[in-house]
Amino acid sequence: MKSIAFAILAACAPLTATAQELVFSPRATESCLGSGADFRSCIGLSAEACVEDNGYATVVLSGCYGRELDWWDDRLNASYGFAIRYAKQADIDNASFAPSQEEALREMQRAWISFRDAKCAYARSHWGGGTGAGPAGVECLMRETAEQTWYIESMVTPG
Repeated sequence: MKSIAFAILAACAPLTATAQELVFSPRATESCLGSGADFRSCIGLSAEACVEDNGYATVVLSGCYGRELDWWDDRLNASYGFAIRYAKQADIDNASFAPSQEEALREMQRAWISFRDAKCAYARSHWGGGTGAGPAGVECLMRETAEQTWYIESMVTPG
């Protein structure tokens, strides 16, 4: 999944030396999630702090959203790995009378990737090829990845 996001990020806004030197920390997002706040209100907080620390240039916007995207993507990959293990065990436990959770999870994730990419291409299209397209696309990828992370985690977390 990460390679697709990187390819889209690279196509939207190539990183320069300025973007590579960004000051970024996921603390704002982590703190929000740990506080029990609504999940959605936590999305983008670390990127916003990054922008405040580094300025509002287009390359900075793309870079900050990209860094938070990476953080969410790592969390999504860990959650997906856990969900696959959970689904495999559920398939073993329910082998004779239920559809495969592992198969359904894999199909859902593949479809989500296509949906995410199309949705974020649409978000970029509103900028008509202008400089705002890069940040808009990366922000979309970040938000969609965060939402998918929440969905997968909510499906396999008791409670």
